[in-house]
Amino acid sequence: MMTLRAIAAVAVFAIHAGVTIASDAPIPPTPEPVSLVSVSPEGAEVYFISPSDGDIVDGALTVRFGLKGMGIAPAGADLPKTGHHHLLIDQTGELNRTLPLPMTEQILHFGGGQTETTVSLKPGKHTLQLVLGNYLHIPHDPPVVSKVITVTVK
Repeated sequence: MMTLRAIAAVAVFAIHAGVTIASDAPIPPTPEPVSLVSVSPEGAEVYFISPSDGDIVDGALTVRFGLKGMGIAPAGADLPKTGHHHLLIDQTGELNRTLPLPMTEQILHFGGGQTETTVSLKPGKHTLQLVLGNYLHIPHDPPVVSKVITVTVK
């Protein structure tokens, strides 16, 4: 614990060193927050080339991604009007569209710019949806998302 003598010594040193303890100088304004969300162009659309809604498949499922009105760029490449695909499998609940999409078993990332994948799903019905993310995996504004489709695995 600092003694009164130590506190006084620090104060004297500060005064001799020219340290300003109080000032009438104005406080600089707080900078505006920077948004990390990228703007998508009007009419941008992501969709499934395959499979189609209602398809019944055996075993492994090849999924091909389509995109209109934007380009594909890998994660980390901050280029205008671009993004990369994320495949949502059996996703429930809303995603926070201002944060990076988490990497989970239900949210697959294709940050290398891939436009297709093969997934193995358990037998039964499954929902699939595509979400285009920016260079930081954050969905665009407005969001570029596909319709949710359902596939059945035998």
